[in-house]
Amino acid sequence: MATYVVGDVQGCYQPLQRLLDRCHFDPERDQLWAVGDFVNRGPQSADVLRLFRTLGASFRGVLGNHDLHLLAVASGTRPMKRRDTLQDVLDAPDAAELLNWLRHQPLALYERGYLMVHAGVVPDWDLATTLQCARQLEAVVRGPDSREYFEVMYGDTPEAFHESLRGWHRLRVITNVLTRIRFCSADGRLDLECKKGPSEPPKGMLPWFAHAHRRTRDVPILFGHWAAARGDTGNSTNVFALDTGCVWGEQLTALCLEDQRLTRCECGLLD
Repeated sequence: MATYVVGDVQGCYQPLQRLLDRCHFDPERDQLWAVGDFVNRGPQSADVLRLFRTLGASFRGVLGNHDLHLLAVASGTRPMKRRDTLQDVLDAPDAAELLNWLRHQPLALYERGYLMVHAGVVPDWDLATTLQCARQLEAVVRGPDSREYFEVMYGDTPEAFHESLRGWHRLRVITNVLTRIRFCSADGRLDLECKKGPSEPPKGMLPWFAHAHRRTRDVPILFGHWAAARGDTGNSTNVFALDTGCVWGEQLTALCLEDQRLTRCECGLLD
């Protein structure tokens, strides 16, 4: 048995198939984990969702910001953006099944000693806090108030998580931490504008994983979201950056948990 963790697929179904072939992935024996952003920007989001869904117990995944955006668009609360490529999901004959499956995926997963999130965590969150916050958000995404949540999900405030936060403000900052974070300050204030690589932080900020006092530093973390990192986390240990920019003309990456081996394939799709 092998466990392969794949970076942001973003609708790149054919490159994903080539990568799985290169890994000799066998769903009867192996597991496939995905760090989120299953959909959008690539041409075959519906096919990616179908593949993941049909894997059943052989699949583990967490939601990314593009996946939440699809759910918001499907709920009727948000229009599609100019560069979205989500229509194939919305028009699919099995759209209801795909979307229902998607909304029941977790926002954070801890299994076999690894924490998997789409983007990252703030320095003050330990493992228990991360999972607790994820469960709070999951309950709303799956529940009767999901449409109202999607109406207020977008935005960069509050800038930091505080335990005293309640309601939609609390859920928005949890969303931003788990699905959008790249840089933050030592006290957990988020910078959600800068998309440069980890070596070019805004003033007063560091990559979320580079803070020395980070309370998850002893927990191996699998994450995506940061294509500009190109899989490089510098001197930071116990963190595995798996978004290597497939949809932007670079590579799709899979990490085998058992031997830490990386498998990559070239898969340029967009200019």
